[in-house]
Amino acid sequence: MRLITWNINSVRARLNIVEQLIKEYNPDVLCLQETKVQDHMFPAQFFEDMRMPHMAIRGQKSHHGVATLSKIPFDSQSYIDWCEVGDARHVSIKLNTGQVVHNFYVPAGGDEPNPETNDKFAHKLKFVDEMTEWSKGIEDPSILVGDLNIAPYESDVWNHKQLLKVVSHTPVETDAMLELMKAHDWVDVMREFTPLSEPLYSWWSYRARDWSKADKGRRLDHVWTSPSLKPKTVHMEVIREARGWEKPSDHAPVLVDFDF
Repeated sequence: MRLITWNINSVRARLNIVEQLIKEYNPDVLCLQETKVQDHMFPAQFFEDMRMPHMAIRGQKSHHGVATLSKIPFDSQSYIDWCEVGDARHVSIKLNTGQVVHNFYVPAGGDEPNPETNDKFAHKLKFVDEMTEWSKGIEDPSILVGDLNIAPYESDVWNHKQLLKVVSHTPVETDAMLELMKAHDWVDVMREFTPLSEPLYSWWSYRARDWSKADKGRRLDHVWTSPSLKPKTVHMEVIREARGWEKPSDHAPVLVDFDF
């Protein structure tokens, strides 16, 4: 099974590169974040035409939103209303082979890394805390993917020292993510295939005139699995070239192949 996760930053605005991704990389399951579309306006016909007719979508107007599209039938779908604020930030499916795929879009957290003065940052920390408690009770073999908006390791950012006070790499966030990982013994699939000694990014800001040359990236997108699924992961790659496609997202897709 080939799974790709991608923060698309408005699915309707980027259907051309979604089509390019599907044609060139042929995913069985495609998890999108930041779809920015209400459910009744989601481009379902497009994905049916792309032979991904099985859909679990959860959207809202203008922002947030997640969608999981699949060639493989799934038995059920559900979602959790994290922090009980009604945001469309999670959807899960249970594949007919038994695995559950959780698709997340964690809050970015705003600009000021202070929960006392920044409600967005407080929301992000609460969201991750709730994910941690939830992870402790997971029973089904699970795959967790999405834009988690935290780069946990020094080699997950272009400059560790410069970004220590920048939201996505502050110690309070990275410590919280490591606690989240421990809560279910989540396997960080991307780092299984790329050692911590090597830089690994999935996001490059729109602000850079030449994003690739500057290479000031961060790893904000993740693929994790339950420990029992670790032997089933056979390949991983960040599709960096997609960051340079026409009218791109600022995120690159992350691809993982499983031997199910």
